[in-house]
Amino acid sequence: MFSILKILEKYTDVVGSREISRQLKLYGIDLTERTVRYHLRILDERGYTEVFGKEGRKITEKGRQKLKNALVSEKVGFIISKIEALSYQTTLDIKTLDGNVILNISYFPEERLKDAIRILTPVFSSPYVMSNRIIFARGGEKIGDVLIPEGKIGLGTVCSVTINGIFLKAGIPVTSRFGGVVETENGNQIRFISLISYEGSSLDPLEIFIRSKMTDVIGAVKNHHGRILASFREIPVVCLAEAKRLAETITNKGIGGILLIGEPNKPLLEIPVGIDKAGVVVVGGLNPIAAIEESGIQTVSKAMSTLYEYSKLKDFKEILKGGT
Repeated sequence: MFSILKILEKYTDVVGSREISRQLKLYGIDLTERTVRYHLRILDERGYTEVFGKEGRKITEKGRQKLKNALVSEKVGFIISKIEALSYQTTLDIKTLDGNVILNISYFPEERLKDAIRILTPVFSSPYVMSNRIIFARGGEKIGDVLIPEGKIGLGTVCSVTINGIFLKAGIPVTSRFGGVVETENGNQIRFISLISYEGSSLDPLEIFIRSKMTDVIGAVKNHHGRILASFREIPVVCLAEAKRLAETITNKGIGGILLIGEPNKPLLEIPVGIDKAGVVVVGGLNPIAAIEESGIQTVSKAMSTLYEYSKLKDFKEILKGGT
C-alpha cells in the first residue's frame, strides 16, 4: 500500500488499477489488477486515496502526509535512487542545448521579490551556480509539474545532478557520494567542512545545510571567503581525460558547476576516493537559495523537483532587463 501511494503521488491525474499494477513491478511487487483494487479499497477507507468512479484514484492530502511521515527505514536510500533515476532521464544535447535538465524548485514570499533579485544578482555572476539560466513563476503558475503556492514566487534553478546526466550520456558513469559544505578562501576551494552521504540519507543533504544555517554563499561571492554548497562525486580513472574534455565543453556552453576534478586515486579537498577512481566536486544548485536564506528571507526548497526543457529557461541578466 505504501508503494501504491508513492505511485499515485507522481501523478496529477486519476490513475487506474491497471497502470498501478504495471508501475508496481518497478518496485519489485507483482500484483494483479484485482489485488491492487483490494488494497485501494483499504486506502480509500483510511482516507489516503479518493475514488473517481471507474477511472481510478487520486492520492489525498492525508495520503501525502502519510508518505511524508513514513518510517525512516522506508526512506533511506531514496535520495540516491532519485539521483540515479533523474540522471538517466536527463536528455540535454550539449551541441544544441536542447533537451531536459533537472530543476530545483524553491519558493519565497512574493513581497520579497525585489530583495531576492538584489541578493541573486552577484551570485549569478559568480562561479557558484550551475547555470545562469533560471525560471521565475508566480503563485498559481507551474514550473514543470510543480504548482507554485499562492502568495509565493517560484524559482527554478538547474540542479547539479544534471552533470551526472550529461556525463552518463557521454558514457562516463558517476557515483554521487556526498553533499556538503565547502570552505572557500581567496576564491579557492579549501576543504569540505561538513558532509552527508547520499546513500544513508532520507533527505537531500543540501536542503539540510540551508535549514541549519551552515552556508555563507554571500561571503564567498562578495568577500571571496565563505562556505558554499557542493557535492562530491567519483568517476572511473579510465574516464578522466574524457571527463576533463567534457567539463571544458559544457563550461564553454554556459553550464558551469564542475569546480574541481581530482587526480587518480588521490584525495580531493581532503576526501579520499575509491580504488581506480578520481574525485569531482560540483557546485550545489541551491547556492542561490542559500544566499536568499542567509539574508533573512524565508525559503522552501525541493531539490530535484522536476525535469524541464533547458532551452525554455531564461538568462538571469535577460530577466533583469525585462523588469521582473
